[in-house]
Order: sequence, then C-alpha cells, then structure tokens
Amino acid sequence: MEEQKAITSQWLEWAQKLQAIRQRRDAVRIAQNGLAYSKNQFDIERYNSLQNITAEIVSNYSELEHKQILDLFIGEVGYATPKVDIRGAVFRDNKILLVKERADGLWTLPGGWADVGESPSEAVVKEIWEESGYQTRALKLAAVYDRDKQGHTPFPFYCYKFFFLCELIGGSPSVSIETEEVGFFFEDNIPPLSIGRVTKAQIELMFEHYRHPALSTDFD
Repeated sequence: MEEQKAITSQWLEWAQKLQAIRQRRDAVRIAQNGLAYSKNQFDIERYNSLQNITAEIVSNYSELEHKQILDLFIGEVGYATPKVDIRGAVFRDNKILLVKERADGLWTLPGGWADVGESPSEAVVKEIWEESGYQTRALKLAAVYDRDKQGHTPFPFYCYKFFFLCELIGGSPSVSIETEEVGFFFEDNIPPLSIGRVTKAQIELMFEHYRHPALSTDFD
C-alpha cells in the first residue's frame, strides 16, 4: 500500500509539473522542437524542464539512470523527425536468418539504425553483414511501419521500420559486438523474439513475401 501511494504521488507530481508547462503528452518531441527554434529564454527554460521531467519518467520505469536518458535526449537536436530502423529478411532452405542480441539475449532480424549517407538498401546489406557475417543483396522493400502501431515495447523516440527481403550471396556465420549467435529457423520454430526490434507478426509477413514474391509492399 505504501509503495502504491508513493507511485501515485510521483505520477501526480509529474502531472502537475507538465500541466504547469502547458504542453501535450508527446513531451520528448515538443521539447526538442522547442529548443531547436525558440529564442525566448523563458521558453527555453520551460523546454529544458519538460525534457528533464520526461527523463525522470523514463528512468523511473526503466533500468537506465536519469542522466543517461537526459544525455540521450540532449543529444537529439534540430526538428524532431522519425528515426529509421532497417531490418533484413534473409532465407535459406525455407528458413529465416535471425541473430541473438547481446543486449537482451533474444532474437531478431539483423538490422539497426540507418546511417546518414547511405541508402536504405545499402544500410540493410551493411547491417546484415556486420551482425551475421552473411553477404546479401536487397531484393524488395517488403514493409514500412510506424513502430508505435506494431505492438513493440515502448521506446522514447518516434521510429519508422523498413523491412527488406534480401538474397543470400555469400559469407559465413559470424557474431559481432551486438550479436552473440546466428542461425536459420523454420517458421514453426522461431526462438524467443526481441519484441522491441521485431514481432512474430512481422516474421510471419516476411515468410509470406518469401513464398509469394509478387506481394506488394505492406505499410500502415
């Protein structure tokens, strides 16, 4: 009961602070945009406060320290736009390539953030190579999704997810600083997934694109 009272009190305090700043619930985006364009010192102070409160909330319900999260928010400058996460679906003998993440010990399609200066197809080929050791060629953009609408675990930034169907052309299994295991799996034997990165429904869709190459790109 005491713990519940403490949690309720904390949420009330955050709500009061956010109400005082008079902003909507998408606090991270608003604070970043405000700091990018505001010239008024009082507004800048309010946006900094909003950023700090948001970091408090995330820290309270995650394993990250407040300073870690705040530094992450501060590092995002300029107008807030969606980040782009690239994932590659590679098949061999009716099995899909998955990699096991060191961060959480769960499995996902190889991929990661797209870097400035590379096209989406270049990004997915690079990510597959770095995380699995396999050389591929991007064949088709199978899906483009709004991460928040796909059942992933919560994430502080807005994100679009690009899924490519890729052809295996060479290489051999190799782990990386981010992955600790590499393997191919049948659709009915998929290991526990890192839901923050990929969902079961997305894996099933990649199998559908593999079986039916003429399928159109899926999007939400």
